[in-house]
Amino acid sequence: MTLKEVFDKHQIDIKHLNVDALDVQAGHETYQRFDRFNKKYNPFSQSDLREIFLKTDNYIGGRYLAEITQEMFATYDAYKYEFCELRISVYGININYCNNLIGKSPKEWEKVSEWINKYQLYSHHNRWMIQVPRLYEVYKKAGLINSFQDMIDNIFKPLFEVTLNPSINPGLYKFLLQVVGFDCVDDESVYEKTPSSSMFLTLPENWKHSENPHYSYWAYYLWANIYTLNNLRKARGLNTFGFRPHSGEAGSPDHMMAAYLLADGINHGIKLNKVPVLQYLYYLKQIGIAMSPLSNNK
Repeated sequence: MTLKEVFDKHQIDIKHLNVDALDVQAGHETYQRFDRFNKKYNPFSQSDLREIFLKTDNYIGGRYLAEITQEMFATYDAYKYEFCELRISVYGININYCNNLIGKSPKEWEKVSEWINKYQLYSHHNRWMIQVPRLYEVYKKAGLINSFQDMIDNIFKPLFEVTLNPSINPGLYKFLLQVVGFDCVDDESVYEKTPSSSMFLTLPENWKHSENPHYSYWAYYLWANIYTLNNLRKARGLNTFGFRPHSGEAGSPDHMMAAYLLADGINHGIKLNKVPVLQYLYYLKQIGIAMSPLSNNK
């Protein structure tokens, strides 16, 4: 389809195209509602427009998103003191998403690094963060993975391999030199069972349940792999990665407790004001908190 055909399909009049009509600005009803906030990434509330403009893996190879990113970099490069950390998602599956699941594709890391290098999305004013959505339950139900270990392998195995042998994927090796850390994200307000000792005694290869592991379980295995990978990269004189997950945007204090033990910093952390002792521990250990004073207090 041409872009005009897409717009015609959704009855979008080009003459009346403006920021307000896009309906992507967060209003009062979106604050502290992850589900509503997430929908704002769909221009005109249409998911296929999100696919076209905001995805790296689509029928046009992420061209639009790359061009928007290039424009942003040009703006930042014109200023001396403005910097950013753009996030790009790695889902932990080896599937090509172009509208429908249409079969096997090269591994995710290969596709991401190919996109970065094809469009030369490097800037002295940007470093990349890797965002891991906690979507085990979705992929398990879809039959895309068999166990939690599959997700961990898909996320980290290529990174260990290319660190040991850069020649197997020079593009990924180059991209990782511009990566500064890992984030993990999902709707923290979704109900979770209280974590139990039996949950933590279940190894990832044996986690074949249909439900998503608890936030703490996710955090531990992401941290453990990042920690081990960092030791390997440090021994080889390479850059290392921080662990800075979304935590305390909503949901249980358990999330912020796990992050206190494992994270280099967190995003949001607004629920710390409900647990003063934990807030004080974050202060004593100087664990950084990245937050938006506007949206996080609305």
